[in-house]
Amino acid sequence: MEQTMSLRAFGKYASPGILGQVGISCYILADTFFVSRGTGATGLAALNIALPLYNLMNGIGLMIGVGSATHFTICRAQNQQKEADRAFTHAVGLGLAMGLLFLLLGVFAASPLSRLLGADAETFPLTRVYLRTLLCFGPFFIMNNVLLAFVRNDGGPGRAMSGMIIGSLSNVVMDYIFIFPLGMGMFGAALATGVSPIISMLILSGHLRAPGRGFHLLRTQPRLRLLPSLCTPGLPSLISELSSGIVLLLFNQVLLRLAGNTGVAAYGIVANLALVAIAIFTGLSTGIQPLVSHSSGTGESGSLRRLYRYGIITALAIATVLFAAVFTFAAPIAAAFNSSGDPVLAGYAVSGLRIYFLGFWCAGFNIVSAAFFSASGRSAQGFAISLMRGVIVIPPVLLALTAFAGIGGVWATFPAVEAIVAILTLLCAWRAFRRT
Repeated sequence: MEQTMSLRAFGKYASPGILGQVGISCYILADTFFVSRGTGATGLAALNIALPLYNLMNGIGLMIGVGSATHFTICRAQNQQKEADRAFTHAVGLGLAMGLLFLLLGVFAASPLSRLLGADAETFPLTRVYLRTLLCFGPFFIMNNVLLAFVRNDGGPGRAMSGMIIGSLSNVVMDYIFIFPLGMGMFGAALATGVSPIISMLILSGHLRAPGRGFHLLRTQPRLRLLPSLCTPGLPSLISELSSGIVLLLFNQVLLRLAGNTGVAAYGIVANLALVAIAIFTGLSTGIQPLVSHSSGTGESGSLRRLYRYGIITALAIATVLFAAVFTFAAPIAAAFNSSGDPVLAGYAVSGLRIYFLGFWCAGFNIVSAAFFSASGRSAQGFAISLMRGVIVIPPVLLALTAFAGIGGVWATFPAVEAIVAILTLLCAWRAFRRT
């Protein structure tokens, strides 16, 4: 009975987490589709160049939200309500501070950031417009992630999912209206994306009015020594987002050299589909995080084992479905984003999708494992896995494979990196569970 209830609880939290994160990832996917239709390959390349900063902003929001909510859940499990409220209060303060920083970057540094990310004379104007607009909504992106994590951890996974999905659907509708009937182009795409987290927060605000909610703002002095406890459990989420941004940045630079803006546009198609896939695994891991943190806080080692097993089996099943779908429909997917019918762009994108998505069996295993270890008090293992897959292994593998196989090597880098890191993940899992 305990195992059945554990599986039921797993499904209750994992499903809304996955659906909600898919909703968030569709912010950018909708931009990709409508930008490709409205501005062609140049707009698609500009969007792809700007995405690493979106990854950074979203990753910081996830780090603060997931990390603080993990600390909140452990405190609640140990009946430390005041400490739980203090975690929420500090998360709000830190989230607002980081959001303001991104807003200032958008106002004063959009041009140098566009050049730093690799925009050339052709893509620079569109990249700058998109970055400036998107970063000005930084406070809303980050605070949305904070609220999502706390509402989910406070027994509201369904409301969290609703906020994310409704926000995403509104983005799709606004994308169409702003880009086509209103003719606002790249600015319209960024504006639609920026408004979406505001709509999500309006949905989440219903939880704040509930009398039985478990978190409250607390009058307290800022405690800098508390920040590591609040941020460390969320580091894998940050590194996972950063890895997407670093991959985008490095791949864009290599593809500009090998195939120009057409290669970058093709990677825009691959990368944005990959963002949705990554979001599914992120949603799975953040969805079950409240259960993992609660089981860790109460010392239920048997429940931790089961949750980890369910998580990995689910991740491998999702990866199988994703690869089968992308391999089968690679050509029509590429065509949907190739408004000019460029055969070179189509060829790059089809081969890229089929090779790149081979990596999601190992990527799902790595992402879920890293988040699980961090949520269960093994932050060092979670951080190591995330750092390896997000920062350390990518550059040497990318350089080696592109020197050997050109553009094919670019696409093969992601599967190769995730396979290498999966070896480390297996070792961490063996050491974590051999005595429990």
